[in-house]
Amino acid sequence: MAAFLQWRRFVFFDKETVKDQSENGKNFQLPVGISACDSGRGHIIWFLTRSLQLSSFQAYKLRVTHLYQLKQHNILVSVGQDEPGINPLVKVWNLDKKDSGSPLCTRIFPAIPGNKPTEVSCLSVHENLNFMAIGFTDGSVVLTKGDITRDRHSKTLSLHEGNCPITGLAFRQAGKVTHLFVATLEKVQCYTLSVKEYPRIELDTHGCALRCSALTDPSQDSQFIVAGDECVYLYQPDERGPCFAFDGHKLLTHWHRGYLLICDHLSFFSFNLIQKHILTIYDLDNKFIAYSAAFDDVIDVLAEWGSFYVLTRDKTLYMLQEKDTQTKLEMLFKKNLFVMAINLAKSQHLDNDGLSEIFRQYGDHLYVKGDHDGAIQQYIRTIGKLEPSYVIRKFLDAQRIHNLTAYLQALHRQSLANADHTTLLLNCYTKLKDSSKLEEFIKSNESEVHFDVEIAIKVLRQAGYHSHAVFLAERHMHHEWYLKIQLEDLKNYQEALRYIGRLPFDQAESNMKRYGKTLMHHVPESTTILLKRLCTDYHPSKDSTDRDSLDRPANPEEFIPVFANNPRELRAFLEHMIKVDPFSPEGVYDTLLELRLQDWAHEQDPGVKTSLQEAALSLLRSDNTVFDKALVLCQMHNFKEGVLYLYEKGKLFQQIMHYHMQNEEYGKVVEACKRYGDSEVCLWEQALGYFARKEDNCKAYISEVLQHIDENNLMPPLLVVQTLAHNSTASLSVIKDYLINKLERETQQIEEDERKIRQYREETAHLRAEIQELKTCAKIFQKTKCSMCNSPLELPSVHFLCGHSFHQHCLESFAESEAECPTCTPENRKVMDMLRAQDQKRDLHDHFHRQLKCSNDGFSVIADYFGRGVFNKLTLITDPPGGKSGAGNLEAEFSRDLLINTKRNV
Repeated sequence: MAAFLQWRRFVFFDKETVKDQSENGKNFQLPVGISACDSGRGHIIWFLTRSLQLSSFQAYKLRVTHLYQLKQHNILVSVGQDEPGINPLVKVWNLDKKDSGSPLCTRIFPAIPGNKPTEVSCLSVHENLNFMAIGFTDGSVVLTKGDITRDRHSKTLSLHEGNCPITGLAFRQAGKVTHLFVATLEKVQCYTLSVKEYPRIELDTHGCALRCSALTDPSQDSQFIVAGDECVYLYQPDERGPCFAFDGHKLLTHWHRGYLLICDHLSFFSFNLIQKHILTIYDLDNKFIAYSAAFDDVIDVLAEWGSFYVLTRDKTLYMLQEKDTQTKLEMLFKKNLFVMAINLAKSQHLDNDGLSEIFRQYGDHLYVKGDHDGAIQQYIRTIGKLEPSYVIRKFLDAQRIHNLTAYLQALHRQSLANADHTTLLLNCYTKLKDSSKLEEFIKSNESEVHFDVEIAIKVLRQAGYHSHAVFLAERHMHHEWYLKIQLEDLKNYQEALRYIGRLPFDQAESNMKRYGKTLMHHVPESTTILLKRLCTDYHPSKDSTDRDSLDRPANPEEFIPVFANNPRELRAFLEHMIKVDPFSPEGVYDTLLELRLQDWAHEQDPGVKTSLQEAALSLLRSDNTVFDKALVLCQMHNFKEGVLYLYEKGKLFQQIMHYHMQNEEYGKVVEACKRYGDSEVCLWEQALGYFARKEDNCKAYISEVLQHIDENNLMPPLLVVQTLAHNSTASLSVIKDYLINKLERETQQIEEDERKIRQYREETAHLRAEIQELKTCAKIFQKTKCSMCNSPLELPSVHFLCGHSFHQHCLESFAESEAECPTCTPENRKVMDMLRAQDQKRDLHDHFHRQLKCSNDGFSVIADYFGRGVFNKLTLITDPPGGKSGAGNLEAEFSRDLLINTKRNV
C-alpha cells in the first residue's frame, strides 16, 4: 500500500514565513485562541486581508466551533455557542452589510436534530444559497432547503440518521442535479437532492476522520475525496472511483487547483512531547509529489490568493507559494523527465507553443540517446509550430529514412506540407521501394492527405513509377501529364487516345492539336475517327447520360497538319468533312483538291485517271476552293482541264489564249478568239501577232484571223501590215485579199463621205443665203392658215421668221414662250442640248481616252471630239534639243500611237 513511495518528489512550492510589514519584517503572529478558520472572498477568518490587516467582531458570547465562507457570495455561515451547554446556534452573516460596525446577521436558528442537544461535527453550504447541511456527532444530518439567509423562505428537515458521527459533507452540482456527499467514520453515502424523497446510495463501507474529506474542482469532475489511514478514495455520485495508497494517520485533507493536500500525524518523543505534522501536496493527474515538508503542530491549512497558508499552534503563519510553470518545467528538463513535463504542461493548460517546445526538447533528448523512433514521434507532435526543416535535417541519413518518411507523412496528414516536402516523401518511398505505402499515399482521400499533385507526378515519373503517376494525373484531372506519360513513357497510344475522347471539347481539341501527329503516326485509324467526331458532333465518351451540346465543332482546317505523313487518312477525313458539312472551310477543299490532283498525276490507269479528273473538277465547280490556291495547284500538277476551267471562271481570257499559245495549239487559239473575242476583242490582235511571229506555216490560221478582223474592222490596215511583217514565211498572197477588200471598202467610204460633204456644203450655203436674206430683206408673211389649228388666220395673229403663223390665242394656249415658234422649238431644243453637251464634255479627257480605247473606229471618235472643239486649245510645242531630227521622231511616234489607238479592246 505504499505505492506513493514510487512517486517522484519535487519542490514545486516555496515555503516562506509570513512577515508583518508593519512590524519591521517580523514574523506575523496569529491571535491566541483560534478554534475555527476558513478562507474565501479574500479573507482568512478572523478577517485577515492580503495586506495582513486583522479585523474581528464578536459572533458568539462563548465560542465559535465552525465557519464556512462561500466563494461566490460574501456570505459567512458560523456555528457556535452563546450559552453554556450543548446548544449550538447557526448564524448567517452578510459581510457586505454592517450593523453597528459589525457584519449584518441575517438569520439565527438552533442546530438541534430531533429536538435533542447534539454537538455539530461539520458544516457545508451550497454556493447557490439554497442548501445548507449540518452534520452532528450522533450521526444526524440536518438539511436546510430554500434561501438559507432567511427564515421565512427556507425549511429545515432531518436528512440522515445513524450511529457514527458525521465527519464530512460536500455539495456537488452537475447541471440541474444536486448531490450531497455524507462521510462518517464507517461509511460514505450520497443523496440526490434534486429528486423527491432524496434517494440515497451507499458508496463505501469505510469512512474517514473529521476534516479528512474534500471535494475536487469541476476539472476533476467534482469527485468526493475521502482520506483514510491507508488509502485515499475518490467517489462519483453513483460509484467509487480511483484509489491511491497514501499511508499515514491523516489529520487534514484539502483540494485546491488540482492539488490534493494531506497533513499526516508524525510523533517523536522528547521531554515536552512536541507534535510534528507532515504536509504533502500531491498531483494526482501527473502522479508526483509537488511538495512535502514537516510543520510543528498544524492547526489548519487554507488556500487563498493563489497560495497555501499553514497555521501552526505557535501562532506562526506559513505561506506555500507555487513556482511558475516554466520554472517547474525547467526542473523537470534538468532531470530529463520530459513525459512528466508534458503531462504537467497539459494540466497547467500551457499553450500550443509551450507544448511544442517541450516536445522538441524531448525529441532532441531521445535523438541524442539514439532512440530515433521515439524522437520522431515527439517531433511529429511539434508539427505546426516547429519549422519542419529542423527535423528533416536530422534524418536525411539513409539509415534514418523510415523515420523521415513517418515525419513527412504526418506533415501531409495535417496539410502543412509544401512542394519540397512532397518531393522528399515520394523520394523516400521510392528509395525504400515501398510500393504499398506509396500506393496508399497517392490513393488517400483529399480530406486525409493534402499534397502538390503536380510535384508528385513529376517525382513519380522521374523515379519510374509511371503507373502511379498516371493514376494521380487521371484522378486529379492533370490531362497534360497523363497524356505526356502515356505517350512518352508508356507508349500506350490507344489508351491516350481513349482518354482524350473522354475529355470536354475544349481540352480534347487542344490536346489533339498537341499530340495529334504522334497519335496519327502510331494509331492512324482511331485518331482519324476521333478527329471526325471532334470536327462534326463531338460528345465526351463517358458512361453518364450527360451530353453537353456544342455551340460549334472544331475547325477541321486546323487539324490538316496532323495528317502530314498520312495522305490516305487525310483523304478519308477531308471527304468525310465535305460530305457531312458542305460548307466546310476553304482549306479543306483546297487540301482535298491537292490530294486528288496528286492521285491523278500518278495514276496510270486511264479509266481511274478519268474518274479522278472528274472528282477534281467537281471540287473546282463547288465554288468552295480558293481561286488562287486552286489555280496554282492545277498549274503545278499540269492539270489542263482545271487550269482552263479556272481561267474561264475568272474571265482570264487572255490567259486561256496564252495557255494555248504556249502549248502551240493553233486551232484552240482561234477557237478561244471566237469564243471570247466578243468579250475581249484584243484577242484577235494578239492572235494575229502570235501567228505572225511563228515560223511554221500558219497561213490558214492567219487568213481566218484576218477575215474576222476585216469583217469587224478590229485593226487598222497599216497595223495589220506591220504585224505580219515580222513573219518571214508570210507572203503577200496571205494579205492580198484582205488589202483588196479593205481598199474597196475604203474607196466606197470615201465616195460616200464626199457625197455627204457636197450635200452638207449645199445645205450650208442655202442656210447662209437664207440667213442673209432675213438680215437684209423684208419678210413677207403670206400664210392664210394657223399652223396650230389649221384654221384661217384672223387678227390678231403672230408670225415668225421661220414662216409659221398662229392665232394669238393659239400661241398663248400652246406655246411655252412667246419668243419661240412652237413648231420649231422641239427641233431647236435638241440642237441646243447637243451644243451644250458638247461644251460640257470638252474637258473630259478620261472619257475621251476610254471611248478611244473601246471603240472599233478610233478615227470616228477623234473626229467627233474635233467637232466638239476639244482640240481648239492653243498648244505651244517647242523643238527638243535634237532639232529637226527630234521633231521628226516625235511626229513618227505620234503617228504610230494614233494608228494603234484607232482600235482598242478591253
